[in-house]
Amino acid sequence: MGLGAEFESVLQAARTGAPWALATLYRELHPAVLRYLRVQDPGRYEDIGSEVWVSVATGLNRFEGGEGDFRKWVFTIARRRLLDSRRCERRERERAATQWLERPPVGNNEEEAMEAMATEAALEAVASLPDEQCEVVLLRVLAGLDVREVAVLLHKRPGAIRALQHRALRRLARKFSPEPVTGRRSVAMYSKE
Repeated sequence: MGLGAEFESVLQAARTGAPWALATLYRELHPAVLRYLRVQDPGRYEDIGSEVWVSVATGLNRFEGGEGDFRKWVFTIARRRLLDSRRCERRERERAATQWLERPPVGNNEEEAMEAMATEAALEAVASLPDEQCEVVLLRVLAGLDVREVAVLLHKRPGAIRALQHRALRRLARKFSPEPVTGRRSVAMYSKE
């Protein structure tokens, strides 16, 4: 997020229900949350995103911490709503023995449409990764979480997160690089702590 020194005052105003403050927090994080959810569940990402913000709005008084903590908190809620959605979908599939019909992504405005076009290839590439690698890359890049934070969220050790990220980035580098990707140097340029 980029609110910096304004974060505390925006958070306090949002806790009192000030629409401008809630909108500010939403604008700061919603695009990244939607991209994370879209890769994880293309058919229901907008619905899950709505549930995330309902949970955020109702839980603001329980939140404690700074701007980085808020980002982690929102993405933790997003992941939990995603898992809830998957459980619910699995139950419905078992009961009805039918698949959810995926609906095409719908943008809310021109800006979202342009953003979607600009990131479509990258999101498709990340979505093609194995599930664990995909989730690590999304949480590290879209959510901006560090290795330790992702490890806590996914109940893994930091070394396992680094290994998953390394494998994912090597795979993505091979996909996009015109030259063969070998050795540590080519992957190191893609990873950050």
